[in-house]
Amino acid sequence: MAWLLCLFRPDKVKALVNLSVPFIRFDREINPVGVWKAVYGDDYYISRFQEYGEIEGEFAEVGVERVVKEYLCDFPVLLPKGKLFKRPLDEPITLPSWLSEEEANYYVTVFQKTGFTCPINYYRNLGRNWELLGPWVGGKIKTPAKFIVGDKDLAYGMPGMKEYIHNGGFKEDVPSLEQVVVMKGVSHFINMEKPEEISSYIYDFFCQFH
Repeated sequence: MAWLLCLFRPDKVKALVNLSVPFIRFDREINPVGVWKAVYGDDYYISRFQEYGEIEGEFAEVGVERVVKEYLCDFPVLLPKGKLFKRPLDEPITLPSWLSEEEANYYVTVFQKTGFTCPINYYRNLGRNWELLGPWVGGKIKTPAKFIVGDKDLAYGMPGMKEYIHNGGFKEDVPSLEQVVVMKGVSHFINMEKPEEISSYIYDFFCQFH
């Protein structure tokens, strides 16, 4: 969303530090939802999220606490019907060192109130967003930017992603990209796993634009 804000309204953004997900060039002829399904199959989480109410029903059977903690601990990319997660449901979840029980339970409490439909709808709308982005095909992000990603992040491990980020494609699409930082041993929730380092990176970058 931050990348798109810079694309649509560069006058509103002085500088950007983006975590985990790089700007991805889009093609008017290729619907990304169809591509992900073709590459990763019907069990891929974005594929499973497309049918309204289906995954919500399966999550309800598992229980909010289990779903939230599975995502915080081991972001499941594949969600097979009847066996959503890798570990048995009666197997206790050990939280990572960077996540306290109190923090995890906060997220559980919030999602018990709101349900999962609103965040899942973001993924359901990816195809429609792709259609609406047609006029911006080939557009460049000209906002000064810094990108930080963990070397264990699922997005960083997608086929072709490392080549895109490091071999010129990313820089071509974001000409004002000033730095890419790959943090070792870090996964998707990078700001929670390495909060002090991330805060320092953000502060140091933004200090250039006072």
